[in-house]
Amino acid sequence: MMCAILASGPDTGITLIEKNEKLGKKLFITGKGRCNFTNACTEEEFLPNVMSNSKFLYSSIYGLNSKRVMELFEEWGMTVKVERGRRAFPASDHSSDVIDTLKRQLTKNHVRVLLDTEVSDIVCSEEETADAEAADERKHKRIPSRRAEGVRIRKDGREETIPADAVVVATGGISYPSTGSTGDGYRFARELGMKVTPLYPSLVPIACSEEYIKEMQGLSLKNVELHIRSGKKKLYDGFGEMMFTHFGITGPLVLSASAEIGPLIGKKEMTAWIDLKPAVSEEQLDARLVRIFSENPNKYLQSVLGELYPAKMVPVIPEVAGVDPETRLHDLTRKEREALIRATKHFPVSIVSLRGYNEAVITKGGVSVREIDPGTMESKKVRGLYFIGEVLDLDALTGGYNLQIAWCTAAACARAMTEEKSAQS
Repeated sequence: MMCAILASGPDTGITLIEKNEKLGKKLFITGKGRCNFTNACTEEEFLPNVMSNSKFLYSSIYGLNSKRVMELFEEWGMTVKVERGRRAFPASDHSSDVIDTLKRQLTKNHVRVLLDTEVSDIVCSEEETADAEAADERKHKRIPSRRAEGVRIRKDGREETIPADAVVVATGGISYPSTGSTGDGYRFARELGMKVTPLYPSLVPIACSEEYIKEMQGLSLKNVELHIRSGKKKLYDGFGEMMFTHFGITGPLVLSASAEIGPLIGKKEMTAWIDLKPAVSEEQLDARLVRIFSENPNKYLQSVLGELYPAKMVPVIPEVAGVDPETRLHDLTRKEREALIRATKHFPVSIVSLRGYNEAVITKGGVSVREIDPGTMESKKVRGLYFIGEVLDLDALTGGYNLQIAWCTAAACARAMTEEKSAQS
């Protein structure tokens, strides 16, 4: 939608093909229905939040940064607000406002929209060269011999070919397939001889093996740290919010961790733990325990743990520490107190796997950026064929960064097509 808007005008003849019955189905569920559509950070702050191939985005992010994205939506009639973490949302908190804003611009810019229309494949032709010398020059300059000429579509049980000067693939990944993200773009790329890197669900909950995690289902934790190691190697350290579920852990902190460790699960041994109280040291926590225990010497351990932990964790902490919850406080040994501290500062979670694409915010991996021009998003193997957004091997952390990748790659593509059309005319 963004690419079509930025590349269009009264006489450009752009057609947007959507296989769903309406536009923006994945945008609609983004940010729990609020649509965190970008992050109000600088270009220099944006790039470190990109997990894969951040250098590829250097040109496009400076071409359309987050500040300009917010300005565009404001110019198009949507009021914007920025919240904690510099996450930008529509002021209404309704993702439908983002979709409606884009739809209005499509209409205003005379973009033809085909709904309930599936693209079966991309039509290409071999470009003829005048002579052998021209063919050698093309090969030397690595100019592809094929050109995109249109697409074949299926609609209402019929097939037809739509001719085009350029074709843009913006099909997303394979996460939340119910929104239409079923990997079509990867198939198009492979059929045209382009490389697609291995695919993984990302920004996704993590399954764990401990039975006691199920006991805490629904418990949310704020201001905790999650640490993941492979031997002595640090894989992830993060601070924020998370939640226990019937299968493991989820929440912003966990989703960010999944982006870092996804491809390594099953290939490397991992240890993970939660620091439930990162604001205090082990010594400070020990002093607090000593005070609580000395003030209540005849009480049982389980009766005072509510002063330190949420209710659902009260029976779990002694279990993890290996301490009898019915021990009277005056009978607790120093070793048992140290075990409670260890359970608090190193609460263990055993990572089994990532959850599936049905729960993943994005897909990690995609069309190899080595085969895409970073300034134009054009394929290096097929002229007039462009790939933008999540279909590329680009992914970032939560916080509006992934949609910013969509916007800035769309803008680079639109700019390139506009310049190409001007040169031809």
